[in-house]
Amino acid sequence: MGREDKATWKSNYFTKIIQLLDEYPKCFIVGADNVGSTQMQQIRISLRGHSIVLMGKNTMMRKAIKDHMDTNPALEKLLPHIKGNVGFVFTRGDLVDVRDKLLENKDPSKFAAVAAPAAAAAAPAAAAAEEKKEEKEDSESDDDMGFGLFD
Repeated sequence: MGREDKATWKSNYFTKIIQLLDEYPKCFIVGADNVGSTQMQQIRISLRGHSIVLMGKNTMMRKAIKDHMDTNPALEKLLPHIKGNVGFVFTRGDLVDVRDKLLENKDPSKFAAVAAPAAAAAAPAAAAAEEKKEEKEDSESDDDMGFGLFD
């Protein structure tokens, strides 16, 4: 069984997103950076029967929403949030319950793996700023503090 051509795939994607926008009254936009395929599968399994996860190309998501805004103008509020590696979680249920299910599947080790290199990259900049601050403090004399109270 081969994959359909690109035009057919895009057409089916637009149909699917418009159908989901019509069918489900609520949705989340979720970030998917550092989410592996196994974790994504676990999220989909935990949401099965309650919600639908839809990932895709941002440009295609924006185009589908823009084309559907004449039916539902409130969708315009979603457009600025479609940046980076994001997807939609459509639901009819309570958003708090869906959020809790999403957070149950959050992998804290992924955050640590991303946070550690970011902290390491920030450390030299912080050290340089501290060194510059110390140099500035050393160069100022007590006589010239800029107060001008005792002149």
